[in-house]
Amino acid sequence: MVFADPGEARARAEQVLGDRPPALHASVAHQVIGIWQRDFGDLRLALTHLRRARTWAARADSADREADVLATLGVALVHAGRTRQGMDALGRGVERGSGHTRARVLFRRAYSWWVLGHHKEALEDVRRAIPVLRQAEDVIWTARALTLRATVHLALGSVERAVADFTAAEALWDTTGQEHDKADAVESRGLAAFRAGDMPAALRLLDEAEERYAKLGTPTFMLNIRRCEVLMAAGLAAEALAEADAAVRALDEIGGQSTRKAELLLAAARAARLAGEPQTAIARAALAVRLFAGQRRTWWETHARLVLIGARHAAGHASGRLVADAAAVAGRLAALGAPAAPEASLLAGRIALDLGRTVEAERHLALAARSRHGGPPLARLTGWAAQALRARAAGSPRGVLEACRRGLDVLDDHRMTLGASELRARATAQGAELAALAQRASLVSGGPRRLLVWSERWRATALSAPPTRPPADRALLSGMTAYREIAARAEEARMEGRPVPALERDQRRLEREIRSRTLHMRGEAPDGGNRFDVGRLLARLGEDTSLVELAVLDGRVQVLLCGRGRVRRFEAGLLAAAETEAEHIQAGLRRLAHPGAQARLPVVEAAGRRLEELLLGPAAAHLGEGPVVIVPPGRLHRVPWALLPSLRERVVSVSPSASSWLRAKETAPPPGGRQVLVRGPGLATGGAEVPELAARYGGATVLEDDDATVPRVLRELDGAGLAHIAAHGAFRADGPMFSSLRMADGPLIVHDFERLDRSPYRIILSCCDTARFASVGADELLGLVTALLPLGTAGVVACSSPVNDAAVVPLMGALHRRLGAGLSLAEALRDARGMLPADAVHRATGWAFSAFGAA
Repeated sequence: MVFADPGEARARAEQVLGDRPPALHASVAHQVIGIWQRDFGDLRLALTHLRRARTWAARADSADREADVLATLGVALVHAGRTRQGMDALGRGVERGSGHTRARVLFRRAYSWWVLGHHKEALEDVRRAIPVLRQAEDVIWTARALTLRATVHLALGSVERAVADFTAAEALWDTTGQEHDKADAVESRGLAAFRAGDMPAALRLLDEAEERYAKLGTPTFMLNIRRCEVLMAAGLAAEALAEADAAVRALDEIGGQSTRKAELLLAAARAARLAGEPQTAIARAALAVRLFAGQRRTWWETHARLVLIGARHAAGHASGRLVADAAAVAGRLAALGAPAAPEASLLAGRIALDLGRTVEAERHLALAARSRHGGPPLARLTGWAAQALRARAAGSPRGVLEACRRGLDVLDDHRMTLGASELRARATAQGAELAALAQRASLVSGGPRRLLVWSERWRATALSAPPTRPPADRALLSGMTAYREIAARAEEARMEGRPVPALERDQRRLEREIRSRTLHMRGEAPDGGNRFDVGRLLARLGEDTSLVELAVLDGRVQVLLCGRGRVRRFEAGLLAAAETEAEHIQAGLRRLAHPGAQARLPVVEAAGRRLEELLLGPAAAHLGEGPVVIVPPGRLHRVPWALLPSLRERVVSVSPSASSWLRAKETAPPPGGRQVLVRGPGLATGGAEVPELAARYGGATVLEDDDATVPRVLRELDGAGLAHIAAHGAFRADGPMFSSLRMADGPLIVHDFERLDRSPYRIILSCCDTARFASVGADELLGLVTALLPLGTAGVVACSSPVNDAAVVPLMGALHRRLGAGLSLAEALRDARGMLPADAVHRATGWAFSAFGAA
């Protein structure tokens, strides 16, 4: 019962002990309480009860009872870090037990071998146990043994064997009432899905396991560890670090298992390393190494040493000793049969290259490169990274580019199995090094055209295909409706000055549920897609339009100027300096949004001149006279491009990539060209431009007051030719997919837009902060605008900072008048700025808006 209904089992055992039971029954009751405390509570109390259980078993003169208790005690001692005592107890249990009982003890010793990382010994013990358990028709323990064997296979990289055992175990669990074991089986299948490269299935199964554990009221520390592993692979390292640290605190509070604490610290160290926090990673990994060493867990200690060496290298350390340490770890991992061995060899080779030891580096990198031809996607990626570094060390740009191409192809296929745009965007971080290596090789050997191809190869790739949409997922739609209602109530309470902690807790809970369900979605099968073609781009640009793609290599901006049949390269300033200047400009624009800040105008204009020098450099003098398309890196998404002197009087549009601009350019408007005008609540001007626009467009659909609800707005936006939305915008840096526009019934969020079959061909967002994005992955953006671009929108006008609501009204009126004259959004926006009064407030308002796309 302790794994079917843990709480009830503990209560029943305490009841038995309260009734002065005979020795045999007392032994069982103390053992049950010991198991509960071992797995769900205080390990010290567990050891106390299990020792009492052994004493009562000896008094009962039952060898099998004593053997069974010794097995449980042995596992508890191993989890407490007292490895030798634990394995001794398990050994005595094997000797004392017979037949069926002995098989159960062998299973638990196999489990302990697995905890310690002795996989060969674990497989041997479980191999001996399974036939006896089957012969005894012990369904529960047979299922446990199959689950354990599958888990050991996974640790050794044998995914197919693991899946076969998990499947057989699950069929047995279906015939039992062992709810905790069933939850463990679901969790284990999630781990198998992850090892097989199926990230959405892994996330879905781990979430299902968590729900099952929650119903039982049992802690889930092993689940925390596995979820951290999946989150890291999904590019969510910061979330993994937070989860691991929180689990360590919870474990310490209950006096839980020392073995689990060490594993959680290792997960935290890995996450911190990936999150760019090397000092945190060093601290967590060093403590994990000490704990594993004290627990005599060589397998785990070796993995922790690998993370510790990687964190020290990331912190700037490089020495011959560090190379030797990494090589020794690689050798030990290979001897243990650990799939992480190539990762250690890659690290050794990377450090050796930093020290200029090319011969030594080649030896280590050649070992790592063997993994490029088989295994899960991220393992193959490690191999191709090693192969690219080998080629760079050998002075072969062609070899570098081939290895990078093959590696990024692997990651492309992996990304397209992910249905959620957030996961696709974050997964690109895994290929950032390959993309950078390829760009450097292109710069050395291939000229501007090749550099442009490789700049495009890994830029805004999450926008290359629409996210998967689950129209039949009733739970997701229900959750989003509840989220809107709670968010609307919270906003109303804030405006009335009432406390909102309970509503905010509900809102965060619903956000987690919505995000979780979207991350479960699978993507479409990869179809290869359309590769970027420089010739096609130049043909579309013609003789009049220029496209400026800003690539960043080693921290410096490289300007790729495309147009009039050729691609030219110019070197500009440092990206870090440009980011600082852009933030100063944003602060200035916020000030200028309020009357009385006229004196700030020259300061902002001077900053614009400095920013132009940093971002365009000498290329500014070669832009020609025609329209300009700017393709900035993700970290420069908030630059108000119209403020740069050479762009101020031009037709300027912005695009996340040249490929995205091409798609927008070649997108045909929908038949009919319906116009939709939306006015949300609470605007300072009341959305004053909307009545004027309604009169201008005649038959336009106007949604305002109670008609401006999210379901109605989405229904009308789908397939529209032009949409204008006047509503409060809110950007969520902590959760960009929950950035929103306020409607009558609550927020219209990015996840809502992704449910559209086809978003409006042109959309104008006359709201603050609608052009703000979160930069994630290698060079990806998440936000309102980027949600629209893959869904059929060819042009967007949006704002990157807070603006003066009153000044927006004449800007929008002028913009629509110029659209009515047949101009594009970028042309209309340029002209509309020129029609505004010349005061600081109106000029700042005009600069804050940008045109995206090509419509």
